[in-house]
Amino acid sequence: MAIQQGMSTWRKSSYSLNGDCVEVASFLPGSVAVRDSKAPRQAELGFTPEAWAAFMTTVTPGAE
Repeated sequence: MAIQQGMSTWRKSSYSLNGDCVEVASFLPGSVAVRDSKAPRQAELGFTPEAWAAFMTTVTPGAE
């Protein structure tokens, strides 16, 4: 999935204690991007909103 850099605001996990974490951004139309906060100029991974929601359901404690 092609991602247009500079088109959205990246957010970092609230669980990131030392700043070394992944960042997530929503891009239009209908894509979610993930990148390494230590290497923000490197390639991002792109997901559809449905794929991202499925991933978050899997990794979020207590989610069903």
